Amino acid sequence: MTRHPNDGVLRRLVDEPLGVADTDREHVANCPICTEGVAMAQKDALFTAEALPAEADVDVDAAWRRLAAADPGRAPSRTRRKWRSPIIAGAAVGVLLAGAGAAAAGDWFQIFRTERIAPVTVHQADLMAMPDLSSWGDVEITSRPQIHPVGDAAAAEKESGLDLPEVAELPRGVTGEPSYQAGKRISASFTFRAAKVAAFAQKQGETPPTMPAGLDGSSFRLTAGPGAATVWSSKQGVPSMIVARAVAPTAYSTGVPFVTARDYLLSLSGLPADVAAQLRRFTADGTTLPLHVMPEEMTSEPTDVGGAPATLLSSSDGVMSAVVWVRAGTVTLVAGSLSGDEVLTVARGLR
Repeated sequence: MTRHPNDGVLRRLVDEPLGVADTDREHVANCPICTEGVAMAQKDALFTAEALPAEADVDVDAAWRRLAAADPGRAPSRTRRKWRSPIIAGAAVGVLLAGAGAAAAGDWFQIFRTERIAPVTVHQADLMAMPDLSSWGDVEITSRPQIHPVGDAAAAEKESGLDLPEVAELPRGVTGEPSYQAGKRISASFTFRAAKVAAFAQKQGETPPTMPAGLDGSSFRLTAGPGAATVWSSKQGVPSMIVARAVAPTAYSTGVPFVTARDYLLSLSGLPADVAAQLRRFTADGTTLPLHVMPEEMTSEPTDVGGAPATLLSSSDGVMSAVVWVRAGTVTLVAGSLSGDEVLTVARGLR
């Protein structure tokens, strides 16, 4: 199957078209999916030259739920909600502020790419009390995943530009023909606002730490997707198994050195100290994606799939399990009403 050029190539067509191989340029010229990607890259470039609008009324957690959910449109039960919001405020901090490096003003520079995933333990009480990023700046969802059903695997692959893995053997209890879903890329931005930081601290009865020079108004942009999923349904109306694949999240920055922004954000009140400590322990090269794990409802343990480091998640009631890993810029997930051993067997047997 023809593979599409990655986002970096599409952006290079905007910034440095002569640096793109002729084969890639010919592909883009005749590919509607890649043409749309170039249009998005052009929008990103224009975005850097303009001031961001006033704070938008954005439900960031809901946006991540739409990205993570492979079966939108149904009201989630308490059990299913565990798998619909893998990244919350604390983890979003890690994604947006996980790496080090200098960013040049006036353009977006990649400062984060997902090469591995690490669990971040957030207790339920801390989760309920945790502020979101809009407490300290402006959050804007600039493009949404728009997850929707498609007719077959070929349609899902064509729309996402990804190869959907084939399951070698269905586990016990998973039967019938699957359905398919595809989703577009999601893009969101966060801009530090000193006034918001001060207002939040005032509400807490505190004085905020001094903001480093140049951080006020500095922006960070996160993209993830597109993606596709194969879904096996059950008689209960919820998926018995999902095999999903998506382009891994990347982040870009304009403004001050990224480590400065990360350290300042992690110093603000409202983020539990143990969560901040976990995020600080992530590698400073900007390659580790934090994954929210609430210990009251699930456990996590390291494992591997085909030699790639992976994270195995299991609900505390034993109802659901999932394994997720990253390879070559792509995140793959196998999840369902299965045991940990079963999802690992499926994951390791994917073709």
